[in-house]
Amino acid sequence: MPLWLRFAGRELRSGVKGFRIFLACLALGVMAIAAAGSTAEAFRHGLASQAREILGGDLVMGVNQRRLQPAERQALERLGRVAYAAASQAMAEAPNGERRLIELRGVDAAYPLTGTVELRGAPSLAAALTHEDGVWGAAVEQALLDRLGLKLGDRFLAGNVPMRATAVLLDEPDQLSRGFSLGPRVLTRVGALEQGGFLQPGLPFGEAARIALYPHYDLESAKAQARRDMKGPFRLRDRNDAAPGVSRLIDRLEYFLGFIGLASLVAGGLGVYGAVSAYVDGRRPAIATLKALGAESGLVRGTYLAQIGVLAAVGVALGLVAGAAAPLALGAMIKDELPVPALFAVYPWPLAKAAAFGLLSAAAFSLAPLARARATPPASLFRSDLAGRLSLGPETIAAALAAAGLAGLAVWTAPTPVMAAVMIAGVAVAFALLWAFGWGAAWLAGRFRGATRGPLRIALANLAGPRSAARTAAPAIGLGVALLAAVVLIQSSLLRQIAVTAPQTAPAMVFTEIPADRTAAFDAEIARVLGYAPSPDRYLRAPLLTGRIVAVRGQKVDRDRLGAEGRWAYDNDISFSAIGPEPPNAGIVAGRWWPADYAGPPLVAFSEDPAKAAHVKLGDTLTISLLGREITARVAVIRRVDFGGFGASFPVVLTPSAIEGANPRHVAIAKASRAEEQAITRALGRDFPEVNVISVREQLEAASELFDRVALAVRGAAAVALLAALLVLAGAIAARAQERTREAATLKVLGASRAQVLAAYVIEYGLVGAIAGAAGVGLGCAAAWPVVVKVFEAHWSIDWGGVALLLGGAAGLAAVGGLAASFHALSRRPAPALRAD
Repeated sequence: MPLWLRFAGRELRSGVKGFRIFLACLALGVMAIAAAGSTAEAFRHGLASQAREILGGDLVMGVNQRRLQPAERQALERLGRVAYAAASQAMAEAPNGERRLIELRGVDAAYPLTGTVELRGAPSLAAALTHEDGVWGAAVEQALLDRLGLKLGDRFLAGNVPMRATAVLLDEPDQLSRGFSLGPRVLTRVGALEQGGFLQPGLPFGEAARIALYPHYDLESAKAQARRDMKGPFRLRDRNDAAPGVSRLIDRLEYFLGFIGLASLVAGGLGVYGAVSAYVDGRRPAIATLKALGAESGLVRGTYLAQIGVLAAVGVALGLVAGAAAPLALGAMIKDELPVPALFAVYPWPLAKAAAFGLLSAAAFSLAPLARARATPPASLFRSDLAGRLSLGPETIAAALAAAGLAGLAVWTAPTPVMAAVMIAGVAVAFALLWAFGWGAAWLAGRFRGATRGPLRIALANLAGPRSAARTAAPAIGLGVALLAAVVLIQSSLLRQIAVTAPQTAPAMVFTEIPADRTAAFDAEIARVLGYAPSPDRYLRAPLLTGRIVAVRGQKVDRDRLGAEGRWAYDNDISFSAIGPEPPNAGIVAGRWWPADYAGPPLVAFSEDPAKAAHVKLGDTLTISLLGREITARVAVIRRVDFGGFGASFPVVLTPSAIEGANPRHVAIAKASRAEEQAITRALGRDFPEVNVISVREQLEAASELFDRVALAVRGAAAVALLAALLVLAGAIAARAQERTREAATLKVLGASRAQVLAAYVIEYGLVGAIAGAAGVGLGCAAAWPVVVKVFEAHWSIDWGGVALLLGGAAGLAAVGGLAASFHALSRRPAPALRAD
């Protein structure tokens, strides 16, 4: 066995007393990364294992505003067993007059091809959907029964179709693949939708065919055949893309939570650095003796590098065990409440990734103090002088490579490398700023200590000293506070946007499917219920059409050359309107709105982001496929559209002459109190049962609840970074424990009271916490502002209560650490403490 390995083994026999903070910091960061990755992997495997059930088959072919043609149906049925379903929105009305928007879905007898529909109150789906005495059976969500005051067996109307609530709908196997719904779900037969006129061409409904392929068809050939057989626009998905929105959300959430875990490793890196420095500092006599006896630098390096390597492996292993166990415990507790299927197990890849992060972090932060001790002459070691500068050597080169590897691994494993690089650069800049801020605070403490007396002077002298906690612990505390502050401020701004700003600026109600020939009567009914004619800032109505932009400046749209920001307007059918007079909140960026009575060639007002994506300027032409024909219109206005605000929130607005002769349905928006909303909803059921009423207030409340749940997980992950910072503080306190004991003994000999010593240490560490907290909150604000304003396009607001809590918490916890340090220092009598060295 090599001599350095024998020496390392002998020193490790004494235990890990000096490395407890080292182990805790590593284990905490690795645990956070491993837990985030393992949880995400559990959701991915859950989605993959139930992909056919989630999709409802091997393939789904969907069309909008039309039925599948007989030839298309025959072609699809040659591929496998097929189940058809159609979906639309309708207003459900109870005998007591209560009304509620519902998601109405009609299925055929073959549904479901895979999985089962979970019901309560009926023995089977076929029994629940029986058509008897002209009334359609329907499985409905409990929320609809509660809202309308119904119970099982009661009748209600869906539009103009009589139905009976025969069962409570608990779950549909393909619900996750269909996405968000605006109201409670109602499941019935396709015939009910046909009877109610919901499936007329041009109306906002969709039909989908779910296909379970015959064994001789593979997925790719079946998809190719289906594409060839379809005659019109369609959407095709397979079981490998069963829930794309959910998969993207899982990717983003895993990376964000894992990134916070990585930041925890970086914050805890100072704890690793401090722990190794303190350990090597304590081994000065042994290192000096070895070097004085002729030991080469390689022997010293190997001895302590082996110890650090073994202990780093132990810390990483502890983190991996905790990170692998956390999702298993989570799954055991809340598996039945999860909206996404999950297979909780031990997955190798997330653990391997977390282990790599942990080992690279240990190398990046532990090699520098080892390099300083290895390169220090024996005479300096005997004089307890380890404050020499770092020089270029194997350890410093390896530390730099490890830091680069840490950043590279983060970028390589991220779903969006550019975003990862920006976030890593942000953390690096924040860490550098916090480090500079700590040094600046120590310098200021040295300048001002001469003007103070008593415990405050002692505290400032310690802050200005060579081992100041402002330089060692403040950067880590500040980084933890910054992460938590960013999360709190983003959450508070978005929740305020949802709960306060949006209800003030957005409509409270949206009305769809208003017949074009009854718009005047509809306006009059709204005015009658409100008791006054609403002004344009409270009520707007306009025609609504859907179409697609097919050409720009006469050239077919090349989607591969479009900018990512506004590509959505060219990828799918989008909403259009035709408005004469300039609407309120038009948001005109360039151009002038046409006169209210304009009757010339078609003009268009185009949304700013799609215009930038295709480099559209004033005077360019757009060719739009609309109402079965193509319309070419010249761009007269480019406008900024606030899709969540009160106004004409259409990406494309045409002059009314462009759709002359058409008879499109209209959409209206209104601001109303909760009582007015209920009165309008009830009143429209009498004369306008076909009009759908969407309560924006209810959607905002649901969004707020969902966002709060997601934010809870993110806040918990950010708190891990703060816990790592507190470990760094504990390490800094532990590293100076013996020095503090001698210091306290000296002060007591010179006449200081216990209260004065306690006050000095509490002030010192309280100032460290306050300094780090203030810097962290400032950096958190700088990180949160662009996310709120630029990414989410929300109004910036500061949660002053949360900010005060973070500042007070950082200062208070640090002060508690100082109190603990002072009690430890004062626990020994002066004479033994002064003779100990």
